Amino acid sequence: MPKPRERIVSTAMVLFHQQGYNNTGINQVIEEAKVSKASFYQHFRSKDELCIEFLNKRYDYWASELEKFTSEAKTVQEKILKSFDFLIDMNKREDFRGCSFLNILSEIPADKEEIHKVIRYHKNKLRECFSEDLQNDVISAHIYLLFESSILTSQLYRSNELIEKSKMIVQEILND
Repeated sequence: MPKPRERIVSTAMVLFHQQGYNNTGINQVIEEAKVSKASFYQHFRSKDELCIEFLNKRYDYWASELEKFTSEAKTVQEKILKSFDFLIDMNKREDFRGCSFLNILSEIPADKEEIHKVIRYHKNKLRECFSEDLQNDVISAHIYLLFESSILTSQLYRSNELIEKSKMIVQEILND
């Protein structure tokens, strides 16, 4: 059986992603992870600290999956277009759950500065990836915004239609 910290984190990975931050209580995490309250607080001082661990692990997982999905692209254009296909794939795998970062961002107040800082950090890493690949700040910002809005609107409408349209827009932008 995994150690208590691992059980807490893996339980939080599922619950925060599926239920969100506000709908996941410490007691539920403790119960489902099969740990004591003392054990939980030995590893995490607060729900916010656990949320930060979740966000860091979720980013690592998501970035790794994106990298695998786009790894066989032969050109930057193909890699960028495949990144939109990745969103479609994630929607199939995760039933249009959307972006864990944006979901949590919508749930937490502004005074949870540490969580906001972590969300911004990971979103900036994604922006930097587009920027490094495209070597054009305006085009990379445009494509990043299409990418982020595709995640959000596909979750809202439970449809990949706007991802497909964003991908066509990106193709036009990159062909110019």
